[in-house]
Amino acid sequence: MSLPSTNVNKTDDEPVNEAAERVAPGAGSMLPKAGAVPAAPAPGRSLTLWVGALAIVALLAALMLWQKVGNIQAQLALQSASAQDKSQEAQALSKQALSMAQETAARVAVLDARLGEVALQRSQLDELMQSLSRSRDDNLVVDIEATLRLAQQQAELTGSVEPLLAALKSADQRVTRAAQPRLALLQRAIARDIERVKSAAVSDTPTMLAKLDDLVRLADDLVLANAVGPRKKAADEAAAAASKPVQPWQKLLYDVVGEARNLVRVNRIETPDAALVSPEQAFFVRENFKLKLLNARLGLLSRQIGSARADLQVAQETLGKYFDPQARSTKTATALLQQVQLQMRQLQIPRVDDTLAVLTTASAGR
Repeated sequence: MSLPSTNVNKTDDEPVNEAAERVAPGAGSMLPKAGAVPAAPAPGRSLTLWVGALAIVALLAALMLWQKVGNIQAQLALQSASAQDKSQEAQALSKQALSMAQETAARVAVLDARLGEVALQRSQLDELMQSLSRSRDDNLVVDIEATLRLAQQQAELTGSVEPLLAALKSADQRVTRAAQPRLALLQRAIARDIERVKSAAVSDTPTMLAKLDDLVRLADDLVLANAVGPRKKAADEAAAAASKPVQPWQKLLYDVVGEARNLVRVNRIETPDAALVSPEQAFFVRENFKLKLLNARLGLLSRQIGSARADLQVAQETLGKYFDPQARSTKTATALLQQVQLQMRQLQIPRVDDTLAVLTTASAGR
């Protein structure tokens, strides 16, 4: 740092004022002897001392700034080591999520086997019903009950009320053709169940699956909370400062401030975990988010509604914890997640308990 030079002119002959004091008799020993009055310091020398003091203060400030930068570098090294540990934990969680996905696939296979068993049981039941030697009314009651129970299971497995509604309408037509007075109570119960099933709001499973697929595709475009953005404001300020005539010390101050802004970036991040995510960890954060969405998709297909809701809840927490809530992609993903969670709450299939209760009573002969 260059200092302004100052020219100081010193004169060899400086005026000295001398004053003679008259001292009263007897008081000469108590007063100091008259001597030469010290000369006032020259103004050029005082300015040199001030400039030197400012240079020493600037040097001390530079040393303190250098020490602070060293402390920041040490802190960054510690955070890097902690981030590496987090990366290893994320790898372990990724392996665990992969094993969970494999387990879910195994559950889907078991569910397919159960569907085959249900179909086999239905065929066996049809054959058994044909071989029974009962009266026409008893056979009708038993057949309707078996059909409704199978339709109830099929509706719960597929997530659609169409099989249940078709079974109820078929039962109503058969009871109407039978024209038996003792089956009037059953006909009224079937009518009530038909109205309840029609009024029930059941979510469209294919639509939810499509939204989950959109979320998986959108995961690669999500912006992390600690992502580095362009520093346009600092560049504009530097250009504005360069266009104005400034003093040398002002130019030096602008340079120091510009370098400091390049070294330090201050962002407000609500969660400390999001601030410590490194570029390598960002990959695992996105993959873990995708795995949760895929697990929820498999749970929806296998009718494991509780598991699917838990996976969607974890995905929503991850989205709000590690990604920028102000980004457009994050807002879109949040809206899709909320829509899927709202639709999943309406997956409860209505039951035909009134009709089944009347059928049980009729088959018992009460």
